[in-house]
Amino acid sequence: MTDHHYALDLVWQGNRGSGTSGYRDYGRDVTLRAAGKPDLLGSADPTFRGDATRWNPEEMLLAALAQCHLLSYLHSAVLHGIVVTAYDDSPVGVMEQSGHGGHFTSVTLRPRVTITDPAHVDLAREIHGEASRNCFIAASVNFPVLHEPEIRLA
Repeated sequence: MTDHHYALDLVWQGNRGSGTSGYRDYGRDVTLRAAGKPDLLGSADPTFRGDATRWNPEEMLLAALAQCHLLSYLHSAVLHGIVVTAYDDSPVGVMEQSGHGGHFTSVTLRPRVTITDPAHVDLAREIHGEASRNCFIAASVNFPVLHEPEIRLA
């Protein structure tokens, strides 16, 4: 077994002069930094008094699941001899709020995959399950990650 370690810096920029003296008295803006990468500007969802122009944690979770699935899928495609020439996705997530907390109840990935060989259409659809099992992020969440793939021919 191999351990991989990840690190970043998170800096809160929301102190408007009185810190967290009240729920409406502080901002939710943060900057995420990692060596050698551009800063990622984050905030809360606008529903929770965040800045809609910045990435919120819920969007970043969707992005992580979609990107991890893509990378796992492309690897599976190579292993199965499927030539993928294009891939895009429009994932959606459902989060249930309960009191001051909440949790995701599901995420649905909707990848649109373009392949070159018509003989591989069924296999290209099937390996989404394999990709999901191999995705580190999907294996780490406690809610279903569903797939509604569309396979296209180049």
